[in-house]
Amino acid sequence: MINIVGISGSLRKGSYNSALLRSAVALMPVRAELRVASIRDIGLYDGDVEATEGVPAPVAALKDTVAAADGLLLVTPEYNNSIPGVFKNAIDWMSRPPADIPRVFGGRPAALIGASPGAFGTILSQNAWLPVLRTLGMRMWSEGRLMVSRAPSVFAADGTLADAKIEDALRKFLEGFIGFVESTRREQ
Repeated sequence: MINIVGISGSLRKGSYNSALLRSAVALMPVRAELRVASIRDIGLYDGDVEATEGVPAPVAALKDTVAAADGLLLVTPEYNNSIPGVFKNAIDWMSRPPADIPRVFGGRPAALIGASPGAFGTILSQNAWLPVLRTLGMRMWSEGRLMVSRAPSVFAADGTLADAKIEDALRKFLEGFIGFVESTRREQ
C-alpha cells in the first residue's frame, strides 16, 4: 500500500483547499492511502525558540509523519499571487534543524494541487513552491497539474466536490501521482 500524506495550506474552517484534500482522500486509487496532516498547531518560526527549546512537538510530529510516508501532497491556496505564509512557515519549521532535511524531504515524491476563487486557480502559488521543494531535495511530479479555479462553483455548501469534471481531473491526477510514487520506489 502506498502511503501519502496530504497537507492543506489553509487554516480557514471553510477552506476550499481543505475541501479539495478531503475529496482527494475519497478518490485515491485503491492501492494507496491518503492521510491528512495539519499545520494548525504550528507557531511562527523563531530561531530563539529553536535554540532554547528545540523543535516544537507539533512540528516534530508532522516531520515524523512526512518522513514515514511514501509521498507528499501539498494542497496550496494562493495568497497575493504566491505561497501562503502559514504554509511556508510550517515547511520552514519542518526543515529545522537542517540535518533533518534529508530524512523528512530528501528524495520524497511530492505533488501540488490547489483551489482558488479566482479564474487562474493556484498557478502562481504552485510555481512559487517549486524552488522551495527543489531546495529541500524533493522529487516533484511534474506530469500533471490540478488548479481548481472558481472554487465557490466547484464545491457544495457542505464542502463536498460538486463538479464532475473536477472530480474526474482529481481522480486522474491522483492516479498519475501514485504511479510516479510507485516508479520512484522501484528505483530505490
